[in-house]
Amino acid sequence: MPEVPPEEITRLLHAWNDGDSQALDKLAALVESDLRRLAQIFMQKERAEHTLQPTALMSETFIRLMQWKNPNCENRVHFMRVAAAIMRRVLVDHARRRDASAELNSHIKPTTTERGANLVALDDALKQLAELDRRKSEIVELRFFGGYSVAETAEILGISPMTVKRDWNVAQAWLRSELDE
Repeated sequence: MPEVPPEEITRLLHAWNDGDSQALDKLAALVESDLRRLAQIFMQKERAEHTLQPTALMSETFIRLMQWKNPNCENRVHFMRVAAAIMRRVLVDHARRRDASAELNSHIKPTTTERGANLVALDDALKQLAELDRRKSEIVELRFFGGYSVAETAEILGISPMTVKRDWNVAQAWLRSELDE
């Protein structure tokens, strides 16, 4: 599939922002491969017996995007950041449901919910980090959840790669500290 001009993505995003629901359908078709790649990256970080598949994660993300009011996405990068945040939310919600289900069903081994509990704890810690330092939180989202490289993250956030590396290291240390407690 040929590369879609960024102007077309931006045009569709603005149409969607203005209430054109069909613009989201057209946009989804144009960024489907990007969304699929993002879903695969997210699912690679999940446990092997996870019940969601990348396609299901992508579909749930699209459903939530369709229900979103006032999206205000500026460009393709902004849209993908929003999609990544929604995918993270889908996985956290799934983990919370699974943990609640495990508490009710004593036949489920505790180890099956360990990864879900870790994801929920990570999500809670990321929310705290965002309150303390939004940029570091965004770097974690882009690097860990989005699968972006240091250079890509720097470009998205408009900062230097060295700043990304420094903030990434500080954020990882802070998150480890929070999760160890």
